Amino acid sequence: MSYVFVNDSSQTNVPLLQACIDGDFNFSKRLLESGFDPNIRDSRGRTGLHLAAARGNVDICQLLHKFGADLLATDYQGNTALHLCGHVDTIQFLVSNGLKIDICNHQGATPLVLAKRRGVNKEVIRMLESLEEQEVKGFNRGTHSKMEAMQTAESERYVQCSELLMEKGHSTLSEGSTEEDCAMESHSLLNPNLQQGEGVLSSFRTTWQEFVEDLGFWRVLLLLIVIALLSLGIAYYVSGVLPFVENQPELVH
Repeated sequence: MSYVFVNDSSQTNVPLLQACIDGDFNFSKRLLESGFDPNIRDSRGRTGLHLAAARGNVDICQLLHKFGADLLATDYQGNTALHLCGHVDTIQFLVSNGLKIDICNHQGATPLVLAKRRGVNKEVIRMLESLEEQEVKGFNRGTHSKMEAMQTAESERYVQCSELLMEKGHSTLSEGSTEEDCAMESHSLLNPNLQQGEGVLSSFRTTWQEFVEDLGFWRVLLLLIVIALLSLGIAYYVSGVLPFVENQPELVH
């Protein structure tokens, strides 16, 4: 939350943003009615909607939206108002008005990821997890028929290629395909271990990226340095050789 609420000079010069932070609904309304820009930003690219959502001021969020605030606005780090939000009613308002729950910022983090990092209450975490699950199910329902048709056609093509290669050896294949293409596809089917190996590598790479992102690059680097120093210390201790010490007795093998 320290990213959201700081005392920078640019913020005090923008009365609407300060009113959003303070939760002053009446003053915010007067400013908007007088023609104040609902999408005005501070020095970090945050709009009044970002600040009001972070405070849980759902009434001000609704007010800003009524006066034309952009729900999809992102700050300079790619965060939407939902990324900074940690209150159930505010999340419900933003999502019900079309803000995607699985949108990522410039670091690839979703609102759920940032909420867990900030340590918001469990009710909010469960709600975000449920919304993400519903988003995934909705996407799957919307694309199921198309994906199923593509997968069925692809599977039939693989089977046909495999049968042709195993039974006839060299023959004329389906239009648009070559024997080399089908051989490669058949090889993938007959070698599931290759696909499993690629899956394990991809999973390890994804896990490592998430670990570095959560812990931070410099912390990971410091951790690796500490591990390296400990490894050297253990090696010196086991071998009996001390670094930077002259006239050491020779080791007897």
